Amino acid sequence: MTNSRYTAAIEAMLERIDSTAKQTDGTFPHYGDIESGEWTTTADGNWTGGFWGGLAALGFAASGDKRLAHLADDITAQILPRQNSDTAFRGFLFWYGAAVNHLVTGSDDAAQTALAGAHGLLTSFNDRAGIIPLGAEAEEAEAVGEGAANIDAVPGTVALLSWASAHTGDPRFLDAAIRHAQRHIELCIRTDGSVCQSARFDTSNGALLDRYTHKGMNADSTWGRAQAWAMVAYAQAAQWASPSFLPTAVRLAEWWLDRTPNGGVVSWDFDAGTGPDVPIDTSATAIAAAALLKLDRLVPERTDFRDRAVAHVEALLDHLTPTGPHDSRPAGILMDGCFDKRRDFATRNELIWGDYFLLECLINLNNRSDTLKL
Repeated sequence: MTNSRYTAAIEAMLERIDSTAKQTDGTFPHYGDIESGEWTTTADGNWTGGFWGGLAALGFAASGDKRLAHLADDITAQILPRQNSDTAFRGFLFWYGAAVNHLVTGSDDAAQTALAGAHGLLTSFNDRAGIIPLGAEAEEAEAVGEGAANIDAVPGTVALLSWASAHTGDPRFLDAAIRHAQRHIELCIRTDGSVCQSARFDTSNGALLDRYTHKGMNADSTWGRAQAWAMVAYAQAAQWASPSFLPTAVRLAEWWLDRTPNGGVVSWDFDAGTGPDVPIDTSATAIAAAALLKLDRLVPERTDFRDRAVAHVEALLDHLTPTGPHDSRPAGILMDGCFDKRRDFATRNELIWGDYFLLECLINLNNRSDTLKL
């Protein structure tokens, strides 16, 4: 059964994809102004550009409009030169920007680009430490390099490598995916199920040296998006790499659910409190909702996963333009995403990955999920 509010939101987001395509013209949307709808863009995609390709592919899934499939292919082609960039965030670029395109539209060119990205990641795998390090070119991060790790490097990456293994029959991809995911459990996930974004490790054996954060309040706090990235990462790992990761995915989700009882939009950091001066993060909430819907498929007896995802999506729609009959802003802007409060950077903006995950949730919830086993 379709939901009229979800249908209207999907239509608004389809409008936003069209307006974004006209505005960006071969560049990648990065973050947008929530009043004017103007995007700040990047030339090479940074770490966020893959979500633009994935969003176009989801637009095709929602509408059947072949223009959007062609747009997704164009964006995928723009990502290909990044296959050997020295950053673990290529998992974001090549899973969402290429593999999702292939899985949703059937594009053969997208499959080849996804495989190129997977090969690039495999060449960066440190076999001694059992991890793909953050890399010297990791975007928007200090303390990078061969001995740095980040939970953001697990979502997309593990799914991409696992998919590449199944697609090619090469077990090296799956082995790297499983070891990379397992190492990040040791490095970033605390015993209570909360997540510390970043860690330093011994490059000779992968042992944890210390934990820190790139974007949270501090190493002891839980940055909202770190928890959300981990949730979606280990739901993907359970689906694509090994069901042995499912207990970790559930534990991460339970920590989140225990701290979001009303299903609203979370603060940028769980330790930041709430209030008018504390930024919220719609993008973290959208990521978490998508993770909960994946877990709903993997653990169908846990009906609370879907119920809480719905509560989050309902809250997010209150932040989607138009917010009322007198709202003249461009339609389909997901407001109030917090890119990086630590640097006071784009703390109340539209974020391209927030758009992606909200549309993924809406499609799945609105009985259009037969193509979205992502």
